[in-house]
Amino acid sequence: MWFKNTSELTILNLLYLQMKNKLKTEESNITTKTEFVLLWFSDIPNLQWILFGMFLVISLSILMSNSIIILITRIDSSLQTPKYFFLSNFSFLEICYVILGAIPRLLMDLLTQKGSISFLACATQMCFVLMLGVTECLLLAAMAYDRYVAICDPLHYPLVMNHKVCVQLVTASWISGVPAVIGQTCQIFSLPFCGSNRINHFFCDIPPVLKLACGDTFVNEIPVYVAAVVFIMVPLLLIVVSYGKIISNILKLSSASGRAKAFSTCSSHLIVVVLFDGTATMTYLQPKPNQSERLGKLISLFYTVLTPTLNPIVYTLRNKDIMVALRKLFGY
Repeated sequence: MWFKNTSELTILNLLYLQMKNKLKTEESNITTKTEFVLLWFSDIPNLQWILFGMFLVISLSILMSNSIIILITRIDSSLQTPKYFFLSNFSFLEICYVILGAIPRLLMDLLTQKGSISFLACATQMCFVLMLGVTECLLLAAMAYDRYVAICDPLHYPLVMNHKVCVQLVTASWISGVPAVIGQTCQIFSLPFCGSNRINHFFCDIPPVLKLACGDTFVNEIPVYVAAVVFIMVPLLLIVVSYGKIISNILKLSSASGRAKAFSTCSSHLIVVVLFDGTATMTYLQPKPNQSERLGKLISLFYTVLTPTLNPIVYTLRNKDIMVALRKLFGY
């Protein structure tokens, strides 16, 4: 290539160096990021200490109330049944939500006024929250099956829901989603991240993290939708079918008191299903462009904080057996 003078060559060299430096900068933005920044509730900065106190009280109440439920189901002989075996495991799951889920990191960030979180910590948090969420969906389905057998086939209930079967159902609930969750987390965090590293959320959830990934993430969103269908919609469908048959059997009962007792027994479980599965479905099955960040945080609060808080209240206040066991425990 011919140049009229050395100034043209100098200009071209400068342009080349600028483009080279720009490419290096973009590469470093993608490869050298070692942390995210969680913005939690930064749009309401004046309420951070109030939020810290509120979430601290909530977490302590979850730990205490669920621990009491586990205790009374272990020591009260009248509660040594499959129904309360599942309930005690459900309470243990809610305790795990407080210890391993979004709340500990949220409390620490609100206390220190810092939201930085390493890639590894972010991936670990996402993995634990997803694992616990999958376990809850499957455990709720197992509890619905228990109620179905108890009401629709009471004569064979002790045989069908023996201790071995109950243990197998609980174990399957805990471990079935582990490979899928680990694989999905690894896939998401193997993506290149460019631009901002600020997550407009209070924990590392899939939708807000995927928004920071470079390029089109549609291929990466497909496994998220598939997993949501398998671990949220399929158990929910089984619950709906089970309760359809349960309600049909209840309506056939001649005794009004018997119908009321059966409905009361099932209503607590249905309330929890609606709260948890409903909000989880809205989070993971809603198309990405339609997801509002503020609404996403609010919905996530339901299944990570509010549901574990309400579950002990729902299961105790609406359950006469547990209320009697509580009076025995506290000497009333």
